[in-house]
Amino acid sequence: MLFVQFYNLKLKQNWNKLVELLSDNFWTRAHYSPPPQFKLNKPQYNNQIKAEEVRLVDEDGQQLGVFNLSEALTMAKEKELDLIMITDKAVPPICKIGDYGKYLYSLQKKERKNIAGSKRGETKNIRLSFNISDNDMLTKVIATEKFLNKGDKVNVELHLKGREKQLSNVGLEKIKKFIKLLEEKIPIKIEKEIKKEPNKISVTMLKK
Repeated sequence: MLFVQFYNLKLKQNWNKLVELLSDNFWTRAHYSPPPQFKLNKPQYNNQIKAEEVRLVDEDGQQLGVFNLSEALTMAKEKELDLIMITDKAVPPICKIGDYGKYLYSLQKKERKNIAGSKRGETKNIRLSFNISDNDMLTKVIATEKFLNKGDKVNVELHLKGREKQLSNVGLEKIKKFIKLLEEKIPIKIEKEIKKEPNKISVTMLKK
């Protein structure tokens, strides 16, 4: 009986702590959003704009001329749209009538595209051996295709060791075979032609 009373007391204490924890953190948790992947400088709009005059562009991109801020705000409000500052570098600043939410979304989409583009353009290396089998070569071709589809350049190298250096023409044919197999899967552009060196044969390519 004593054990049951003790158990019920601990259960009640833990429940009270849980209620208190949820009460303190509910607002934060309910309104939590993950941190953005990039920082976007949000443009000023409507009452955030402090300039006395603005050069106005309508929602269709037509330049309307220079207006004082109150007139521009009224024109945007009459169309049930926002007054968005495009740039404050000009004098007077350039503002556009439009939907702020849609405009912000277009900026975010453009920024994501720029970030994605900046991550591309790396040079990947694919190394072939002199005695590479047909299966291994096909595996290398598939790996190269994936890199090219991501926007990367690919440098393919076939290294020559010992007596293989005297058979460089055989190595050259293997490189040409590799290129032919790859061209059957994806259109490519040879950026740097096949180059023969004493200890290797190489070629650099990208997707057309």
